[in-house]
Formats: sequence, structure tokens, C-alpha cells
Amino acid sequence: MVSTVPTDAELAASLASDFTSAYAEVNGIRLHHVTGGTGEPVILLGGWPQTWWQFRKIMPELALRHEVTAVDLRGMGGSAKPESGYDKKTMARDIHELIRHLGHESAFVVGHDIGASLGYHLAANFPQSVRRLITVDMGVPDAAWQAISMLPGSDEQVEALAHGLGGYPWWFAFNQLRGLPEALLADRFRLVIDWLYRHMLLEQDAVDEQARRIYAHAYDSPDAIRAGNGWYQTMRQDIADLDTYPPVTLPILTLSGEQSYPQLREQMSADKGTDIRVVEIKGSGHYLPEEQPEQLLRELFSFFAPSATASS
Repeated sequence: MVSTVPTDAELAASLASDFTSAYAEVNGIRLHHVTGGTGEPVILLGGWPQTWWQFRKIMPELALRHEVTAVDLRGMGGSAKPESGYDKKTMARDIHELIRHLGHESAFVVGHDIGASLGYHLAANFPQSVRRLITVDMGVPDAAWQAISMLPGSDEQVEALAHGLGGYPWWFAFNQLRGLPEALLADRFRLVIDWLYRHMLLEQDAVDEQARRIYAHAYDSPDAIRAGNGWYQTMRQDIADLDTYPPVTLPILTLSGEQSYPQLREQMSADKGTDIRVVEIKGSGHYLPEEQPEQLLRELFSFFAPSATASS
């Protein structure tokens, strides 16, 4: 079947006239990104299983005040999918060098899902590159993540897996497998897209048919599945690296959907930095940039203000 998914260049142009799709050679790989607007730079880092397009609802408004760059991470979308380098310390250097490639000394960094963990590792390894960090609906994998159960812990989780919102992150284990996910899901990744949205969105129509086709197309090949799974297969290395970092002192704002707020508040407030605030976004599940873009923009603009700190 011939794909009807628009190209990245077409998608970029559909947002506003000055958004362009481009590539950068950084840290030995090729990263795809979409950039537009003028002002202080903002870097947007997405997560699994999406692409830069997950930020489409906030990019035009952000670009009225900032130069906005949405990045396909190593292994994502139009970026290279090498065999290695998916630990977040290596990926942090990707983004550090991309910020320099774009002509900036530092930038505001917003990361969702895997991008949130990556943003934290960027702040820990290259604090000079991050003005302020916003993490969205994911914590930073630490030793506690190694105790996540492989079985549902309650009847409520079993029911959610079958019928409703929530459940438990079975894909953390599934994505550790080598070869089997590629064999099962190549050309069928739309099944994963729809399952995740069904269980992790409060409003199903927040992610339209075109977006679902774009994401499924981006992950339908064996190489794309392998690369995305690499972000999970390196989590034990990420946890080991975390123990070697000094405290992060730059301001961090963590934005959470309704389901994950209690856990994120506990995890991020414990020992992840000296200036962290966790805010619940009402009416949102996991995919905040698509489900509650207006609330997300209000929090970003407030946090980007010169006098703002995470604790204010």
C-alpha cells in the first residue's frame, strides 16, 4: 500500500510559513528537527511512540515569542537509527551539540516521556546548555524503576488493561526483547498506537486520525521499532549514570497528567534537584501536548519568564 502520510517538510509548512524541516550532523549522527519563530530558543524533545509532530498544537504559539525547535531524537522519525548510543547520557550530547549547531549557547528545554528523562540527563551533564528544564509526565528512571512489577498489582489494573484507562507499563518489559517486537509489529504498529491512546488519553479525539497514521508510519519498520526500543533497553545504564551526577541546581518544572501526579510528585520532589516544582494538569492523561495544549502553554510561558523559578 502506498503511504499517504505527509512528509516532514509538508507537515512543518502546514504549521506556519516560517517552520522548516532540516537536518544536523551532531555527535556522529544525523538528527532531524523542525524550527521556526524568533526569540529565546526552546528545544522540544518528544517520546515513544511519537515524533516531533506531537508538539504541533503548541509550536505556532510558542514561535510568536521564541525560536522553537522540535527534535526527532536519535532513533526517532527522520533522525538516524544507529545500532547503539541510546543511553540518555549519549543522547544528551546529541542535544547539547544540536543547541550549539543552531547557534545558541543555551536553551529552554521541554521534554515529554522519554524526552523528559533525556532532558534531565542533558541538564545533569551539560547544565550550561539548559536555561530551565520542563519535564512532562515522566520521571527520571532510578533504582526504584527496577522494582516495577511485571504483573498487574491489583484487580483495578487488570480491569484497566482490558477495558479502561490506566493499567501498568507492560511495554517496559516487552521493549527489552531483541528481535521479537520487530517481527510482531512491523507494518502493524498502529495496534500499539491505538492501544496506548485508548488507555492513556482522557479525551480520545485529542489525537486525530492523521496524527495516528503519522506515528504508526514512523514506527512501522523493523529498524524504527528496534531503535525506539533502544531507549528502554538502556535504562539500566541510565540508572547507573544517574548515580554519578552532581545535584541538578537549575530550575525544573514537572508537569503531570491526572493519573501520574501522585507518583511524579513523590519521585521528582525526593532527590532529583534543588529547585523542582510538580504541577498537575487537570483534564489530561499522559499526552499533555496534544490533550491540553493551552494549559501547557500557560505553564511554559510563566516558567520562561525572567523572574520565574520552579518553586515560585
